[in-house]
Amino acid sequence: MKVNIDKNSGYCFGVEYAITMAEEELQESEKLYCLGDIVHNDKEVKRLAQKGLQIIDREQLATIHDCKVLIRAHGEPPETYQIALQNNIELIDASCPVVLKLQNRIKSAYDKAKEMQGQIVIYGKKGHAEVIGLSGQTNKEAIIVTDESDLDLIDFSKPIVLFSQTTKSTEGFYKMKDLIEKRIEALGYTENLSLFDANDSICRQVSNREPQLEKFSQDNDVIVFVSGKKSSNGKSLFLVCQRHNTRSYFIEDEQEIQSDWFLPEDNVGICGATSTPMWLMEKVKEKIEELDLISA
Repeated sequence: MKVNIDKNSGYCFGVEYAITMAEEELQESEKLYCLGDIVHNDKEVKRLAQKGLQIIDREQLATIHDCKVLIRAHGEPPETYQIALQNNIELIDASCPVVLKLQNRIKSAYDKAKEMQGQIVIYGKKGHAEVIGLSGQTNKEAIIVTDESDLDLIDFSKPIVLFSQTTKSTEGFYKMKDLIEKRIEALGYTENLSLFDANDSICRQVSNREPQLEKFSQDNDVIVFVSGKKSSNGKSLFLVCQRHNTRSYFIEDEQEIQSDWFLPEDNVGICGATSTPMWLMEKVKEKIEELDLISA
């Protein structure tokens, strides 16, 4: 059995940047607050907790004063910065530059849309940290759509500006764009097609992983996909693997590996989400190689 790790998997730039900032700050102090899980991977969250990173939620943020709080890569809505100012909280802002740029684009589009009685629509997961930050740029007026049933929330008689959460599937975004255009036509508002502005705001570092994973899945007999179960990006990328290799398995860590997934002659590929640390994929590789020794 040959076992290899996908060289394109592992942290995206934004997550790596946030974790580096957290580790550097923890070298100077024993405790650092982080607003929400720094990454959607429980194993990494626990590792950093041992170093002194303490996770808090937005309700807790309003009750603390005179301390340091890390903003993770997902970004935050304007109200977070207002609370920090009121409570004398020093923010260590590790928001991903791609997310910050998108927040600015949505704020600008929202200001223009208001003049035309238009609507900002965001294709994303309701309640996701990034989506909360993006919606915050619209005073929480943005319409969040996850699947076709959510399109009923849109007024198709008015202009529509569509954006996407940066970690969503490219295929899913263009399917949503197509559904909106068809709904506009079906309802007889064809003049609004020219006012429909669809912005593919998916991070290219994320979207490029889809074709890379397609090839990786086809080049290996078995795919072991490592990701936290909370990761939207992980769910999307695992589906890519499944479409191109039916022997694909989703695990959180090496403890979930089952020996009956493998044959001695298999080429096994290990890959993961943008929130999956390389050290965890290495542990998975070691565990699988131990199974191979047993079977031999």
